[in-house]
Amino acid sequence: MFLKSLTMKGFKSFADTTVLEFEPGVTVVVGPNGSGKSNVVDAVAWVLGAQGPTTVRSGKMEDVVFAGTSDLPALGRAEVSLVIDNSSGSLPIDFSEITVTRTLYRAGDSEYSMNGVPCRLLDIQDLLSDAGVGRQQHVIVAQGQIDQVLNARPEDRRMIIEEAAGGFKFRRRKERAERRLAATEANMTRLQDLQREVRRQLRPLEKQADSAKRHGAVAEELRTLRLYLTGKKVKALEAAQSSSKEQSRDLDAEQVRLRGELAGLDIEIGASEAQLTEGGDQGLGLLPRVESLRERCRGLIALVDERSRTTERDRGLLVAEDVALTLKEELSRLAAELEAFNTRDDVIERQLEELVVVAAELDIESQSLDDEAPLVGLDAAKRAAEVRGELGPLRTGVERVVAEHDGSARRVNQVTSQIQDADRRLDELQSRLGSASGAEGDRVQLVDKAQGEVDKAVGAIDDLSQEQQLALKEEGTWRARADALELAIEDARARSGLQKIEEIEGVLGVLGELIQVESGWEPAVEAAIGGALASVVVEDVQTARVALQRLRESDSAGSILALKATNSSLGLPDIGEPLRDHVSTPHAAIDPLLDVLLQDAVCVSGGWSEAIDLAVEQPGLTVVTATGDCCGPDGWRVGSGENAATAAALEDAKAGVRESAARREAAEAARTSAESAHREARHRLETALVELEANDDLLTHSSDAIERIQRERRDLISDRGVLEARSAELGRVLDRDRPRLVDLEARLVELEVAENLERSAATDAHTERRDLSDRIRAAATKRAELEASASVLGEQKTRVEARHAEITTQLKANDEEREGTSGRLNRVGLTLAALAQLRELLQARLDSLEQEVGRLRERRTQISAQVRLVADRLEILRGERTTIEKRSTEIRELVTSGNIAETERRFKLDSLREMLSNELSAGLDEAMAVPEPQLGEADTPASRARDLESDLRRMGPINPLAVQEHESLKERHDFVAEQLQDVRNGRRQLNKIITAVDAEIVEVFSSAFNDVADNFEQIFSTLFPGGEGRLKLTDPDQLLEAGIEMEAKPSGKNVRKLSLLSGGERALTALAFLFAIFRSRPSPFYVMDEVEAALDDINLHRFLDLVSEFRREAQLVIVTHQKRTMEVADVLYGVSMGPAGSSRVLSEKVAS
Repeated sequence: MFLKSLTMKGFKSFADTTVLEFEPGVTVVVGPNGSGKSNVVDAVAWVLGAQGPTTVRSGKMEDVVFAGTSDLPALGRAEVSLVIDNSSGSLPIDFSEITVTRTLYRAGDSEYSMNGVPCRLLDIQDLLSDAGVGRQQHVIVAQGQIDQVLNARPEDRRMIIEEAAGGFKFRRRKERAERRLAATEANMTRLQDLQREVRRQLRPLEKQADSAKRHGAVAEELRTLRLYLTGKKVKALEAAQSSSKEQSRDLDAEQVRLRGELAGLDIEIGASEAQLTEGGDQGLGLLPRVESLRERCRGLIALVDERSRTTERDRGLLVAEDVALTLKEELSRLAAELEAFNTRDDVIERQLEELVVVAAELDIESQSLDDEAPLVGLDAAKRAAEVRGELGPLRTGVERVVAEHDGSARRVNQVTSQIQDADRRLDELQSRLGSASGAEGDRVQLVDKAQGEVDKAVGAIDDLSQEQQLALKEEGTWRARADALELAIEDARARSGLQKIEEIEGVLGVLGELIQVESGWEPAVEAAIGGALASVVVEDVQTARVALQRLRESDSAGSILALKATNSSLGLPDIGEPLRDHVSTPHAAIDPLLDVLLQDAVCVSGGWSEAIDLAVEQPGLTVVTATGDCCGPDGWRVGSGENAATAAALEDAKAGVRESAARREAAEAARTSAESAHREARHRLETALVELEANDDLLTHSSDAIERIQRERRDLISDRGVLEARSAELGRVLDRDRPRLVDLEARLVELEVAENLERSAATDAHTERRDLSDRIRAAATKRAELEASASVLGEQKTRVEARHAEITTQLKANDEEREGTSGRLNRVGLTLAALAQLRELLQARLDSLEQEVGRLRERRTQISAQVRLVADRLEILRGERTTIEKRSTEIRELVTSGNIAETERRFKLDSLREMLSNELSAGLDEAMAVPEPQLGEADTPASRARDLESDLRRMGPINPLAVQEHESLKERHDFVAEQLQDVRNGRRQLNKIITAVDAEIVEVFSSAFNDVADNFEQIFSTLFPGGEGRLKLTDPDQLLEAGIEMEAKPSGKNVRKLSLLSGGERALTALAFLFAIFRSRPSPFYVMDEVEAALDDINLHRFLDLVSEFRREAQLVIVTHQKRTMEVADVLYGVSMGPAGSSRVLSEKVAS
């Protein structure tokens, strides 16, 4: 795996698309300073995900986009693509080449892609981390990073080794586990708090006192009092509304009057302003224009003067052209000047001789004064100066101490005021905290009550749902039984042939429809009489014959029972229960038939075994059981078919259907009502929970605020103590220094008197001396002036003599040059005459303008006086208008305040009306009609209402379902405990994961550090023959967080501190550390930017030997200025800065 190519477009100095082709081995990039060669390293780091602008040597990330030059426009985006050869399969991806591209737009949007597919930076980093290219990019050594390695903290060096060893993925895994652990801890804390709260409530619930005895009477009395108090408030509000309306009418009238006055004042002010504007414009606009004309005239005069001077110079030049005509005159003039110079020179010499004599006389006089003048003492002045020197700092110090003492006193007062304010706020917060704490129990009880109501509603819904299901099931059972009985009866009718014979007179019907069997005895009756239930009953034998004949004729089957008048003569033994007692009929004629059919039928308790025993003992009996077993003369039969299908049984089944359907419908209605109650209870619970949370937040915030204010109060008290101590110290200083200050001021007054006397004597003594000094200085000045005049005169004389000789020579050389210049001189003369005339005209115009300016200024003064009078009147009017506007504003504010108050009173009335409707189910008229209650002398309606409310609060809510509340709360506690245990198990698992990851980090880092430390010693000894270098851990017992210290001792030096090494030694030491990492945990490529800049030839040779060793194991890209480094390159790139300001590259493949 190696870097194959790098493509840059719009990146930093590379405006055009630039491609660098890399090959395995060493690629060297060279170029002059400022050419952009280091931008190649920045491009590699940037495309691999560098995030900090300083990593790519920029102030902000948008700076990497080409900013433009004078010849090239700025670009809108920067794009870098890096092609990685993956033919070796080092990266876990099925591509032989991987192209990583990063694009940054100037707006700040950034994109990553891999082989043209958009991806995340995390995807690129995870892919490259498997090949040893970590997120921190330790394989890229940029400018200045060599020194950063040495100056880095031990923890930062550890991170470099840990990244190279691939330990960052474990770090990330640990960080994710720690974040989940933190979230788990938060959940566990919340659950523990919840469990503690539930456990506190779960403590044995005390039976609430039965306080409902007075509850109704107290509530009714309280309602009456609240109605009276509310009516009283309504009356007061209505009275205030009436008064407010009357006041509003008065204010409106005054507002109208003020508006009229304002209108009149606005008219007067407008007239004054117009007069002021008109007066300011009269003549004042002309003055600047006249002054401007005057200045232009002056400029023209100056221009004419300049032109005249120029013309004069031209005429002088024309005259100079006729040198032959004027040289003789100049020669004569120069001779005269020389004679005058000689005369002046003689005069100056005589004056200098006289000054020498005067100076000698003054020296003698000065010596005489020095010998004769008495010495004047200045002892008082010295002592006064000493006192002033001491008094000044002392006075300044006392003033400073006084100012500081006063400031301390003011600060003490301020701090005391702040302490009092803190006490006041503390009292308020403690009161609020007490109120919130007192309300906490009520809030909790409301939540518990609402939760109980919700649980009760849920239980009721479950019970009603079960009842509904049972009713539905029972309805289905009864409906199925009715359907079965109907079918059985229809079948019995069909088998009996009743349809063929029912029109025959004397036919009564099917036996099963004519009898009634007691509930529960159906199986026994069915077993006893068998198929007789499906037989048709007729009145007599003759009818039976007719019926049988009809059945025979119709070829139909049927069974006929004829009624017999004789009773059965067989008596039943006293065994079992006779079935005849449990069968009846509404037809008295059928009773004998039933007697015959059931005369030998008994029912025994037990099962078929007992029935068989009885049948054996009494062979003539038909013995049946309640389940339908039958043992008789016709045989023994176990079990029965369907129950006896009788009309009575069918009617009972239909009645059961109707009853179960009614119960089902009632259960459905009750369930709907219970669900509505559940929703209301749920809403109350949510409201109570919100109020409880708000109260908890108030408790928390109040507690925090109390703690903060208490801390501030302690700090303020401490500050006040310090200030008071400082104030006392300053007071002691003042007590010490003030007497000394008074004493020095008194002494200074005495010394100043003596000093004045001494100064007067000294002044008289030195007056004569000063006069003599003045004469000496005057003589010296005169002498210096004469000497300077002599010097100047000599120089002038020399110049005149030289000019005299020059003219003499020129006269001899220019005798033949005689040309006339009269025509040109005439033209110059005419020009000068015209200019003189023009100047006279301009001067006359200037004089006129000066007069006009004076007149306009006088006019401006008069107008200004008039304007001031108008302005004063306008100021008075504006003041009156301001006063009226102020009063109008006050009235508007009063009206607004009145409107706000009226609105508030309406809101209060609406609130009272709503309160009466919602809480007392009454109206305003009813409240206002309530008379004042009769109370004791010490009671008022308000105090009595408060007492009644206190009584109701003391009574508390009535809770007869404490057991159910306890069970519900216990279930909640068990659920919270189960959840808490789950969270603890999760925390235990996360701690195990973190411990395992820590073990992996320690193992990976320990192995990597040992390898790096060994390689560092070897490479250091190679780079520093005879030297010693080693790496050590800051805390070997804490491998998880220990940093890495670096020691370096070059040969011949007894130093180990890195700061004492030279620049080259520091560079080699850092390179030894980096190459030790490279050797211990190899990466496919390394990029280095001028890492060998500080190395001399010998050290550079050692560095290049190291590069040659690594070139066989990895690809190296080196940016350098060193020629020796260029010589080891396999591919050489040159970077230069083009004329347009964009970097360009040239490449050369170096022969082996």
